[in-house]
Amino acid sequence: MRLALFQPDIPQNVGAALRLAACLDVDLEVIEPCGFPLSDKAVKRAALDYGRLARWTRRESFDAFMAAPERQEGRLVLFTTRGAQPLHSFVFQRDDTLLFGRESSGVPEEVHAAAQARLLIPLAPEARSLNLTVSAAIGLSEALRQIDGFPKPLVP
Repeated sequence: MRLALFQPDIPQNVGAALRLAACLDVDLEVIEPCGFPLSDKAVKRAALDYGRLARWTRRESFDAFMAAPERQEGRLVLFTTRGAQPLHSFVFQRDDTLLFGRESSGVPEEVHAAAQARLLIPLAPEARSLNLTVSAAIGLSEALRQIDGFPKPLVP
């Protein structure tokens, strides 16, 4: 299971996603360009002490992301407000990459077309969307629950 962020706008969301990935023991990919300078210093500041625990990779573009060997290992599952299927009715697989779009504009049509599945998180009718990392946590939690992929706690 992998988590991917498409051109995120907000550095704190990347930091929270790094923490999420570290705590749930999944890899994170950040697809550039971001809406802020993605420097090592900025990542360290945003991720706090979880940055050292996270396994993450920068992808210089969506094309580079799609060319990565990880894309051969599983499906690309896009979470989008324009999703065709609610996440709870989708059957996740261990090698899936869960992709979340840019906070301000989601993803372009070429990204929609590249995804093998387009999922939505059902919301109240009056609500537009959730925070990026909240959405990632919901999607990743459901996927890990289905594949029994949550980290196993140490027993004292």
